[in-house]
Amino acid sequence: MQHKLLNMKNIAFIVNPKAGIKTKNRVVKLVKELLDLQQFSPTVVATEYPGHATQLAQQFALEGYYAVIAVGGDGTVNEVASGIVGTDTALGIVPNGSGNGFARHLDISTRMNRAIEMLNTSESINVDYCKVNDIPYFSICGVGFDAIVAQDFAQTSRGLKGYIQSIFKDIFQYKPETYHITGQDIDITTKAFLVNFANASQWGYEAHIAPKASIQDGWIDVAIVSEFPLVKAPGLAWQLFTKNIDENLYVNTIHAKEITIHRENNASPVHIDGTPTKIDGDLHIKIIEDGLKVLVKKRF
Repeated sequence: MQHKLLNMKNIAFIVNPKAGIKTKNRVVKLVKELLDLQQFSPTVVATEYPGHATQLAQQFALEGYYAVIAVGGDGTVNEVASGIVGTDTALGIVPNGSGNGFARHLDISTRMNRAIEMLNTSESINVDYCKVNDIPYFSICGVGFDAIVAQDFAQTSRGLKGYIQSIFKDIFQYKPETYHITGQDIDITTKAFLVNFANASQWGYEAHIAPKASIQDGWIDVAIVSEFPLVKAPGLAWQLFTKNIDENLYVNTIHAKEITIHRENNASPVHIDGTPTKIDGDLHIKIIEDGLKVLVKKRF
């Protein structure tokens, strides 16, 4: 689907490669019905392989598109955003994934029709993003238990049921590791259940690992969950969803611009915006302030 009219904002929708042709057709239908075609000239494309979304987004940015819309979950958002960081092209999101953590942080509806309608009255704001060993991420990067779950979850049929199954499968087998974390005025060695480097506040499903994180404050919220008795797991889980896990005695949150983490097992899993990623050796994380434009609900 493509319109090229003068004096209109070119906007591209990139559909998750796993979403299939039905999702692309649905997006085309909803765009025709709900997008303000007096304001926007839309293009809808589906990707064909992992990483294709980044290539497409880069090309749309080079062509001067006003915005590129990621239709999918946090992995799709990561791919699209990675292609437009540092440009004048804005990221939009139509959530269609398992978690949608970054969209939830931005208060974007997880209902596809409402997310598309919101674009009509949206505004572009500048937000921070992060890099881990020069790989961009926009919500959360983590090591430890959540990275193990992300690795197993990627092998399931996805969905909330698959996510819960992965958690229960791993929690009784997982053994916390020792990490050495360094940065300006930071030198911590600790055995941890998980360590997250948060730009935004949450994983998917409203699990707020860093409830006070802001994507516009120029800081990484480093959430360290120490080793704890399994009997405490339900309480920790409850605090994740009630946005006060940072008050738990087993959780320590520090702030940094740049930070390095040395893992006891330097080949242990890492997740980047929920996607398991193999990175050997130490992890170096830094924040890039105001490096990405994002479409959000107009405030005034």
